[in-house]
Amino acid sequence: MFDRYEAGEQAVLVHVNFTQEGEWEDLSEFEMLVSSAGVTSLQVVTGSRQSPHTKYYVGTGKAQEIADTVKALGAEIVIFNHALSPAQERNLEYLCQCRVLDRTGLILDIFAQRARTHEGKMQVELAQLRHLSTRLIRGWTHLERQKGGIGLRGPGETQLETDRRLLRERIKAILRRLAKVAKQREQGRKARQRAEIPTISLVGYTNAGKSSLFNCITEAGVYAADQLFATLDPTLRKIELDDVGTSILADTVGFIRHLPHDLVAAFKATLQETQEADILLHVVDASDDRFRENIHAVNEVLEEIDAHEVPSLLVMNKIDCMDNQKPRIERDDEGTPRVVWVSAMEGLGIDLLFTALTERLVSQIVQYQLCIPPMHQGRIKSIFFQMNAIQDEKYDDEGNLLIDIRMQQVDWLRLEKREGAVLSDFIVTTMAATV
Repeated sequence: MFDRYEAGEQAVLVHVNFTQEGEWEDLSEFEMLVSSAGVTSLQVVTGSRQSPHTKYYVGTGKAQEIADTVKALGAEIVIFNHALSPAQERNLEYLCQCRVLDRTGLILDIFAQRARTHEGKMQVELAQLRHLSTRLIRGWTHLERQKGGIGLRGPGETQLETDRRLLRERIKAILRRLAKVAKQREQGRKARQRAEIPTISLVGYTNAGKSSLFNCITEAGVYAADQLFATLDPTLRKIELDDVGTSILADTVGFIRHLPHDLVAAFKATLQETQEADILLHVVDASDDRFRENIHAVNEVLEEIDAHEVPSLLVMNKIDCMDNQKPRIERDDEGTPRVVWVSAMEGLGIDLLFTALTERLVSQIVQYQLCIPPMHQGRIKSIFFQMNAIQDEKYDDEGNLLIDIRMQQVDWLRLEKREGAVLSDFIVTTMAATV
């Protein structure tokens, strides 16, 4: 299906510094990505441009320099720290006479290596197929549209068209399977909502220490390593919090700058654990000089997957790699915990993290008494009944339904957003939330 040069483990890396901020990428992070993929870097070719070149992404002179470097070092692959168009990839491959991979393809390759579960493998395959669907070429010229003679007449379509059709069918098949997985996950989430079990989701930049923190809290023993995208498949474990009870902690895939859209789409079912969480633990590598940029990159991805409105608690991790940093809780003007400084590797500050989590989850439980007129009673009561939020109910002399509800604040906000201002109009009394 694909007429490509064989990719190897000896690579020439290409990094271009752009004056436009939107095109900026981090070279050190790129080298970590390459290392995580198991590739040996022979040389890094750098350059500066105001904007990408149409044909080669880099200029013609720099493209020739890359080709000469590949020939001199005997490299088997060229990896760009940028997103290339299919035409740019082909032009560079023709010039360098070797495989050319862009940043998106590199991340997809790492994901393919890390996938362990059946769901994870399907998600990676879906992302790869979507990425490769734009890079199909006429590789089988002996199978053209029509051939003369008995037994040699073609099927009426070129091999390229056949390849595209096969890709579309495979993508549809994977999407059907992932839809079943998404349905199963949704049933699990609804069951936890009915049982009023809060969900805490770990999010953060890749290699921030999420899996180490997850292991420290749950003793789950999930794979953790000092490399990018060590975690791919989500893991859920029960934890016990004082005054809150049983909660679910979810370890998720790490984010990165310019996370490929194909990956975001493919991992929709997995990322939904983040969307539906009651609170996010945003884990940050505090020892990283660029931690502020990493926080911003994670927030951008959260906004992209519609999880930016979920309440979050910032966890500054790896204080053992810093000087004069001790475990502590930082609070806002109202005394609400906003930042917790910990070390997952050394187990420092975990008790403070539990304290902050308990305070945040307790404060996020709301209790209201609603007065619902007869015309809305059936639908509104059904919604709260499904969420197991009704504490008490009775009718007044005018036939209005008076119900006492108790639920997570994030669930109330979602309902309010879906139903509009109607729900707020029904509130008669706001009661103190107790656990």
